[in-house]
Amino acid sequence: VQLQASGGGLVQAGGALRLSCAASGPIFSVSDMAWYRQAPGKQRELVASITTAGSTNYGDSVKGRFTISRDNAKSTVYLQMNGLKPEDTAVYYCSARYMSSLGPKINWGQGTQVTVSS
Repeated sequence: VQLQASGGGLVQAGGALRLSCAASGPIFSVSDMAWYRQAPGKQRELVASITTAGSTNYGDSVKGRFTISRDNAKSTVYLQMNGLKPEDTAVYYCSARYMSSLGPKINWGQGTQVTVSS
């Protein structure tokens, strides 16, 4: 599966953005999807994830502010980000985890930059 992330940009603190990640290929509906982010000089961290059944999980720093959702008909996963803070500034990546004939596999999108100004 190939992933194309979009929706990043520059926003003031307190603002909102919605990221989208469109997947190509027929296996989106059987993939657990996730958003990660990586700030300069820091390790990549989990932002949010959503299983094929719709169960969600969030990183502690974004709980209550971010919402992950998926639309299987559109093969797209979304990340609604509200109450943005300067520390949310990072490159955001989407990922798809699924079971292939060779075992578990994870694909990554190209990343989209989110910059939050104070």
